[in-house]
Amino acid sequence: MNENKNIDQEKQFPWNDGVKQEEYSIKNQIEELLLMAGNEDKEGMKRLLKHMENIGFYEMPCSGGNHLAKTGGLAEHSLNVTRYALSLLNAWYEEPYISQWTDSVIVCGLLHDLGKCGQFQKPGYVPNIVKDGRPTKADPVQKYKQSESKPFKVNPDLLNVPHEIRSVTIINEYIALTEEEYHAILYHNGLYGPLYREINGKETALYMILHFADMWCSRIVEEGDDNAECDIN
Repeated sequence: MNENKNIDQEKQFPWNDGVKQEEYSIKNQIEELLLMAGNEDKEGMKRLLKHMENIGFYEMPCSGGNHLAKTGGLAEHSLNVTRYALSLLNAWYEEPYISQWTDSVIVCGLLHDLGKCGQFQKPGYVPNIVKDGRPTKADPVQKYKQSESKPFKVNPDLLNVPHEIRSVTIINEYIALTEEEYHAILYHNGLYGPLYREINGKETALYMILHFADMWCSRIVEEGDDNAECDIN
């Protein structure tokens, strides 16, 4: 019976179209985890996954010039954070709390930075184009290139709304976050975010798991290594 249940579950994964894949990609892993974590509203989660694809979640950089400032960096970072957050959950808690909180940790870990994709049909990041040398008499036309030190920048066409707020707004259009999930995502940058005055003294366990995992990945695992990816099972 368990075998049949697993087969039925696998059929719902978007990539299970009968075509053999050469690679179990980051996108595959994120979709599988979210579909399993969002089992109370499968249709809503499927719509959210489709929207994530439409707004470029899997191509978006994670930052302008810091950690994982590269195409696909946001998805890689989100999966890294989720893996470390699950490790913290298992290290700090025992059953039944691990089972009770696993889905929330997955949802928060994978979706906390969704707002970096932007909003209102505007991407969150755009290439940072800078001048490439100076014009000369022989070649008077100014040339431009994408910056090597800071290849992307926040889209100047977007109004200044913190990505944490964009994240919870976008998510709630498709699935209903719990109060704890909403709180953790909204404040996940802690004292480093724009809402730092509000979180002091109001921390929760889920928030701290997400915050610590996010900080560890962005400052240690991913900093200065374009190919960084944690290997926590």
